[in-house]
Amino acid sequence: MSHLEYLLFNLLVAAGPVALSFEPKVRFLRRWPAALLAALVMLAPFALWDSLVTGRHWWFNPRFTAGTFIGALPAGEWLFFITVPFSSLFVWEVLRFYRPRGHADSGRRPPLWLWAALPLAGLLLWLGKEYTALVIAAFALTAWADLRFGGRVLARANLWPYAALLAGLMLIFNGYLTARPVVLYDPAYQLDWRVGTIPIEDFLYGYSLLLGGTSLFEKFRRPHG
Repeated sequence: MSHLEYLLFNLLVAAGPVALSFEPKVRFLRRWPAALLAALVMLAPFALWDSLVTGRHWWFNPRFTAGTFIGALPAGEWLFFITVPFSSLFVWEVLRFYRPRGHADSGRRPPLWLWAALPLAGLLLWLGKEYTALVIAAFALTAWADLRFGGRVLARANLWPYAALLAGLMLIFNGYLTARPVVLYDPAYQLDWRVGTIPIEDFLYGYSLLLGGTSLFEKFRRPHG
């Protein structure tokens, strides 16, 4: 059964949000189509990224993934790109319900750090820190797309409590995946700075995925308020 552990992990991640979707106040069930569509759109670039670097930047422990691969990735990794964004959007929707004034500030410009992110990523790429460079570039591009075309999540009052809650969840769930370890890393491609067992790059990877998903969710849900 251990080879199914990554699959079971994903069921655990989604179990709470699915069960609480029927709660009569927040009623996240009505947002499932927008949430799943946002997750599926984000799956495409992140699964491609994951497939291209698996075996170099990281790889999957066969003890927990043997016999479950679909292409270059285990089935649990494909599900990860659905269950984690879906669950984060449940958190976002709860925040939105209890903090309804967390509206977008239409006048906010992209922050100055966005202009420095890509040159920094280029320098790190030149130094061989490919994973670090990629996550900085991915987060910067996702942030720019959110502010320019998306749901302007970065301009909302709920951003900071949302980011803090996601950081706590990443510490729990990424901590499990890296401590077990389901996922292993080659430190040559990263700074090898860790929070516990979690590479610091994993936080920007997660924030890029979840910011993109949340921004799309806000775009997809607009006709329904």
